[in-house]
Amino acid sequence: MDYQLTLEKILDRATALYPNREIVSVRPDGSKHRYTYAEMGDRVAQLANALDDLGVGEGERVATVALNNHRHLELYFGPPCSGRSIHMCNMRLPDEHFQYIVNDAEDRVLFVDPAFVEKVEANADELDTVEQYVILGDAVPDTSLDPIVSYEELLAEQSTNYEWPDIDEEDECGMCYTSGTTGKPKGVAYSHRGVYLHTLMCGHVDANAVGQDDTVLPVVPMFHANGWGIPYASTLVGAKQVLPNVHTDPGPIAELIDEEDVTLSAAVPTIWLEMAEYLDEHPDADISSIDRLTVGGSAPPESLIRRYDEEFDAPIIQGWGMTEMSPLGSLSILRKEIADADPETQYAYRAKAGMPVPAVDTRIVNDDGEQVPHDGEAFGELQVRGPWITDSYHNRPEATEESFVDDETGRWLKTGDIATMDEQGYLDIVDRTKDVIKSGGEWISSVELENELMAHEAVSEATVIAVDHEKWQERPMACIVLREGHDVTEDELDEFLGERFPAWWLPDRYEIVDAIPRTSTGKFDKKVLRDQFDDLTLSEEHAD
Repeated sequence: MDYQLTLEKILDRATALYPNREIVSVRPDGSKHRYTYAEMGDRVAQLANALDDLGVGEGERVATVALNNHRHLELYFGPPCSGRSIHMCNMRLPDEHFQYIVNDAEDRVLFVDPAFVEKVEANADELDTVEQYVILGDAVPDTSLDPIVSYEELLAEQSTNYEWPDIDEEDECGMCYTSGTTGKPKGVAYSHRGVYLHTLMCGHVDANAVGQDDTVLPVVPMFHANGWGIPYASTLVGAKQVLPNVHTDPGPIAELIDEEDVTLSAAVPTIWLEMAEYLDEHPDADISSIDRLTVGGSAPPESLIRRYDEEFDAPIIQGWGMTEMSPLGSLSILRKEIADADPETQYAYRAKAGMPVPAVDTRIVNDDGEQVPHDGEAFGELQVRGPWITDSYHNRPEATEESFVDDETGRWLKTGDIATMDEQGYLDIVDRTKDVIKSGGEWISSVELENELMAHEAVSEATVIAVDHEKWQERPMACIVLREGHDVTEDELDEFLGERFPAWWLPDRYEIVDAIPRTSTGKFDKKVLRDQFDDLTLSEEHAD
């Protein structure tokens, strides 16, 4: 049977089977907009008609510079279901990169949240392909952007009926760009088929298990790798969606969890680190409705996983993936053999990146190009392939050649992650190839040091970078943010780390900082720190 896996079928299922299920979107002023999947479907059809009137052709792209709200959710479906493509722009990128991705994607229309009008204005003269601006609100603010119209005015006179075109499942439905931390961002195009299959996997019992009974609150931005696929997965199963808009600080998120009975939320670890501190300071805050928290972007420390279990009864499920993977690759779901083990063993496995989800093939390759054994000790670069994993970068043949490898088994994406896999099939991401520290020819994992440091009672946040050393080429240096009211000495930190790591792993220097810089997606930005300490060369011999 010829059944094309397209996003229009996801939308149709939600409107047909869950027409009255609620979507809650917080407005900038804190009030809430509520409507149903049936009403969303009508507005998606109006949006598709509006794109026709704007002259956006088949296969062309429109861009969003938007937060997590109901209008952005409509844009997840309007362009792709009508034969176009949505390019979700990261508004936190530097201006140069923002200009590059809009021009590289050849975006015809730019939909922008009021909060980001100034950023778009500052770059408008360099956006060569944009022909129309649409403000995602009720009215147009005072702005130099031209031509411009409000989203509600654009939809107001449009029909709620639309004849959806026949779309090939291999057609592009969306595009995101990598964060560009090591150079120009790289464009990743997603197909209808890939996103549909990824959406099915998000609902798999051994993955995120998004189901019809869930109330889902994505804190991860919807511009970041399809919002981790959560908006599509929630729509497919008719889950209630709660979209926080600009209100992503711990207080408003905790309030939303309580008021809307949220069962599943997703964010990078820094969000849940901040939330834990907020809950300590506000014991009346209630997040007891949470059934599970999905955490990705970087590895959460084991201490944080334990804390959410023991203090908040909100289990953390660690995930690993990439923009190139749509993004789901693995999850730290416990297989039966581990779930029946003692708590210490369980926590050790939950702190890993987890097992590859079905349909994602993995292999770990050493410097000689040979696959390493699955013994939990041998490491190398993690390579992946699968139906929702890209096989090239948009307009970047040189980056494609560098990042993909072909052999007799097919095409593989070189992830740039250093990993191990154990006998149970669990991946452990040891480090990024650009972050791993090579001291005297031996590797030191910055990730493992960071996670252990953040288990110290005095440490709020920590990251570890390599700095030059006269004898050992590179040595680790830790940058630490202290908890309020706490102090700690270097000797105390050495003693704490020394309980787990050999002496030659311990940082040669600890730098107390007010804050650790973050990337556009909320991760610790080691590149900024490496640049900051680029002139530093250590000479004292700390390692054995």
